[in-house]
Amino acid sequence: MRLIDGNAIAQQVLAEVKARVALLSPVIPHVAFVRVGDDPASVSYVTKKQKTAAEVGMQASLQLFPETVTKEELFHHLDALNADASVHGILIQAPLPKHLPETEVFNRVSPEKDVDGFGTQSIGRLVQELPGAFAACTPAGVIELLRRSGVETAGKHAVVVGRSLIVGKPAAALLLAKGCDCTVTIAHSRTRDLASIVRQADLVIAAIGKPRFITVDMIKPGAVVIDVGINRVPDATKKTGYRIVGDVDFDAVAPLCEAITPVPGGVGPMTVAMLMKNTLDACVRQRG
Repeated sequence: MRLIDGNAIAQQVLAEVKARVALLSPVIPHVAFVRVGDDPASVSYVTKKQKTAAEVGMQASLQLFPETVTKEELFHHLDALNADASVHGILIQAPLPKHLPETEVFNRVSPEKDVDGFGTQSIGRLVQELPGAFAACTPAGVIELLRRSGVETAGKHAVVVGRSLIVGKPAAALLLAKGCDCTVTIAHSRTRDLASIVRQADLVIAAIGKPRFITVDMIKPGAVVIDVGINRVPDATKKTGYRIVGDVDFDAVAPLCEAITPVPGGVGPMTVAMLMKNTLDACVRQRG
């Protein structure tokens, strides 16, 4: 079993981004974060992204809105960010309050600045394999992990467990695209005989959002397993009262695998790294 070190690979990506950012001087890539409300996880994620942006020499700004913000008020501010030539990327931190329609909000971001890759145009361009399409950062990080780990994907059967627009569907599109060349199956919580479907996979992408959902009886010996899950489970030995586990029963599954990502320290760091890369690419394209 080989452990795929997401922390180490993310640092490689960030070092490359930092070097490219330095070459753009005096232009500084600028990513604008938009956060609605004070969800603790969202606060933590945005803080981490801001810190990483600073480390690679980018500018990061933050616009905060109360949970009561109306769609019209939020759109007014997004339109201003779209029109601001000094802003190269815009990221709206999910989840949003229920009264704000996420798809409409994501689509309000200019496709040229959609560094999170959630807009309809970004997803469509990704599926059409058009140049310049921004892929959502987590699935883009999955592909980068596979590539830099030397995992052969061409002709392999990949099973993506989960069908979200944030991970599952774009991950499937990236795996199917030229360059990865996988045969792809998307499975989910309503898939019949899920275990037998997953057991066929040479490559498993676990993104269903349920702790330790992928068990050892679901894995073919020699498979590669990428665990996208981030779940809190109670743990009285921790100061926080919980610990983070993935969607895979790691201890049982790992010995069976050719390679596997841990949680934490696997896909998570790659998400932030790919956001920085997308922002840099957006800056370069906008500045010509």
